[in-house]
Amino acid sequence: MKRHLKFTKLEKSWILYDVGNSAFTLLISTIIPIYFKSMTDAAGIAASDSTALWSYAASVCTVIVAILGPIFGTLADTKGFKKPLFVLFMMLGVLGCAAIAAPLGWIAFLLIFILAKVGFSGSLIFYDAMLSDVTTDDRMDMISSHGYAWGYLGSCIPFIGCLILVLTAELTGLGTMNALMLAFLITALWWFLVTIPLLKNYRQIHYIERPAHPVRESFRRIGSVIRGVRGQKKIFLFLVAFFFYIDGVYTIIDMATVYGRDVGIGETDLLLALLLTQIVAFPFAILFGRISKRFSCEKLVMVCIAGYFGIALFALQLDKAWEFWFLAVCVAIFQGTIQALSRSYYAKIVPKEKSSEYFGFFDIFGKGAAFLGTTVIGISTQLTGNSKTGIAILCLMFVIGFFFFRKSASITNSISNENSTVSNT
Repeated sequence: MKRHLKFTKLEKSWILYDVGNSAFTLLISTIIPIYFKSMTDAAGIAASDSTALWSYAASVCTVIVAILGPIFGTLADTKGFKKPLFVLFMMLGVLGCAAIAAPLGWIAFLLIFILAKVGFSGSLIFYDAMLSDVTTDDRMDMISSHGYAWGYLGSCIPFIGCLILVLTAELTGLGTMNALMLAFLITALWWFLVTIPLLKNYRQIHYIERPAHPVRESFRRIGSVIRGVRGQKKIFLFLVAFFFYIDGVYTIIDMATVYGRDVGIGETDLLLALLLTQIVAFPFAILFGRISKRFSCEKLVMVCIAGYFGIALFALQLDKAWEFWFLAVCVAIFQGTIQALSRSYYAKIVPKEKSSEYFGFFDIFGKGAAFLGTTVIGISTQLTGNSKTGIAILCLMFVIGFFFFRKSASITNSISNENSTVSNT
């Protein structure tokens, strides 16, 4: 058993990329929105309008990646293409993160942020698709869970350093703006450095042979994947379910800080509570990864969806600092698990030699959901002047997601039972 849990060099390298990109995710959830809010406050923009602007920027990112995902995803499954495309998007994210440090106005800041997040999100298409090359089916749940777990914990290392810089900026004479600029540069450097082992060790195992015209062929294969998704009910139902339940997850991640500030939570409480989320998420992601050996991945995903439904309900009445802290811990319990197990569940039900193609569509449904969630919050906040209206809609999303995921899981389980019966015979 001990030998089975030991990670290979390649598995460790793959997990490390989660440690790198999660530092950027944490920055997006904490310091960057507060920095943006400060910029818009100084420009005389109302709080509700700045929240809406941040929502729209997040929505633009998701639309761009949703369009590019299937195109580059199909191209990445061609022999020798996955790693270079991963590097291209990863570097766009890293350089964009560093460029945010430039002292520009809020409009230029948002444009650079969009480029950085497109690079980050695009890299994850190829990174997630690498899972089938990195490990075996029976280890996917565990490796995927460890990726998120170590991502949460590892991202705290640069973040704590950045937080100390920002909170002590006036005492040290560095100045808040200079401290924030250093925070962006530190995060970009961390992201790049911990990615190096994956760049050195990864080799594409599952692929489609390189055709004479790979770009033209990738467009042709998009239609083939669409037909494949529609023809395999378990994949189609899962993607519909994923669209709805991950909507709430991504929207809560993207909007937690601005929502907390809108309901009167102080900046220090916001930052420390979200740091706590990262720390608490680590053991729970590991725990659920181990539990997946005893309970099916499908059951654990349904538990997480139900947990998030409760979180969204609680957020509707949130107006005190301790409630935000409590909510942060609840999110930590399920956040890494629902993403990790959704990723590994999908990797197991799609054709391995076409993993990037299918993960391109996985990203469309995931990022498309995030587009819907952030847009709904943006529009409802501007119309009503209250962020809570959009949160109420997220509750319904979790209910619909639960329903469709349960139908997908029942089909997957029946197919597994049939295969088991045939092999025993």
